[in-house]
Amino acid sequence: MRHALVFVAFTFCGTIAQADDWPQWLGPKRDGVWRETGLVDTFPKDGPKQLWRVSVGAGYSGPSVTQGKVFVTDLVPVNGAKLPDSGFAKNTRVPGKERVLCLDEKTGATLWTHEYTTEYTVSYAAGPRCSPTIDGDKVYTLGAMGHLFCLDVATGKPVWSKEFIKDYESGLPVWGFAANPLIDGDKLICLVGGSNSRLVVAFDKKTGKELWASESCAGDFGYCPPMIYEFGGKRQLIIWHSHAVLGLNPETGKRIWRVEFEAKAALTAPTPRKIGDDQLFITSFYNGSMLLKVNADSATVVWKSKAKGERANQTTDLSSIMPTPVIDGEYLYGVCSYGQLRCIKHATGERIWETMQATRGAQTPPKVAMNEEPGEGERWSNAFIVKQADRYFLFNEQGDLIIAKLSPKGYEEVSRAHLIDPTNVMAGRKVVWMHPAFADQCVFVRNDKEIACYSLAK
Repeated sequence: MRHALVFVAFTFCGTIAQADDWPQWLGPKRDGVWRETGLVDTFPKDGPKQLWRVSVGAGYSGPSVTQGKVFVTDLVPVNGAKLPDSGFAKNTRVPGKERVLCLDEKTGATLWTHEYTTEYTVSYAAGPRCSPTIDGDKVYTLGAMGHLFCLDVATGKPVWSKEFIKDYESGLPVWGFAANPLIDGDKLICLVGGSNSRLVVAFDKKTGKELWASESCAGDFGYCPPMIYEFGGKRQLIIWHSHAVLGLNPETGKRIWRVEFEAKAALTAPTPRKIGDDQLFITSFYNGSMLLKVNADSATVVWKSKAKGERANQTTDLSSIMPTPVIDGEYLYGVCSYGQLRCIKHATGERIWETMQATRGAQTPPKVAMNEEPGEGERWSNAFIVKQADRYFLFNEQGDLIIAKLSPKGYEEVSRAHLIDPTNVMAGRKVVWMHPAFADQCVFVRNDKEIACYSLAK
């Protein structure tokens, strides 16, 4: 009988506390969903318990967490170099070292560091953009200047590497290389931006050997991470560059379809989202949104934004600059050009509601009018959104983590805690622009000086 009781207790505990990793951009399934259980309903009065906080360098890259380790990349300027005061500073040159740090998940202690010399010549020269991608005993990182590394998870020793600008004659995007690499079976798929039809390249993930290369793009090719979705029973590699959205065969790189979608300033950062069985949603800062209907062999436009510009009073549906929207039934939730958290009916692009409450800091009065217009200084204001069960965790640019209920009825803020101070001044105000990691009932956040881990366990 005692054995039976122990089994029942173990089974019960297993149903209320499920642990998970966050080994890549947008989590285990690359979909921005946190599937763990046993989490807090609201934050304690003094905020969630901080487990550790350690120093790091500058970076926009979110951490990745797996195998009891935290992986994060940063930039450490050298020779007295300083980060520019503005993302639009002319003739920017920041010599330094990009680093890959492996930290102990429980303590934050450094387990190993891999570093290499680089010189930033990009706008917003404040560190790497891409989250590390961990696959088994290897970790893959892509720096802002196109340095791709495959490292050993246990030791940090390089297994193979590429330099996109040198090896592929890649053009340098204005804001650096930012498309998070994608693991697919034995392949590592990257938006390389190379010349001679080598925009997209699939490497053998173990050796770095090129397996195939495909497509071309004139000018700045953009920042969108490659994604694989199934449409019409066929797996398709979705590539969104500055001129079009593409569906490719992930095994060969051969094009299946192409839909034109010119993105001003190559702002193709938000990840495309699959909706239902046959739809694909795209959103961009200047151009607004587009919904495609995709089958096994083609794609057609269902609707395209009628936005007349990126300013708050010019947008119609969703004009996101960085955060990836989330899909929930017939609706999607995303952050627009001036920090407006919006609910959109994705079938038509109809706006249901918007609020500024989520992207403003904790000092903002808790009751913000749902129709309050953003201020001019809130251009590019944002929050990253992750779905968890029937609620959402939002991490905004002021370093606040918010638990909220999002529904067609509106925004309901459940709890809020300030986790880390904004230190990056590239936007003309202090911000923290990074996607947190959610793993093992904890949240991991960083700015340009520190990375911290907080427990969110119930």
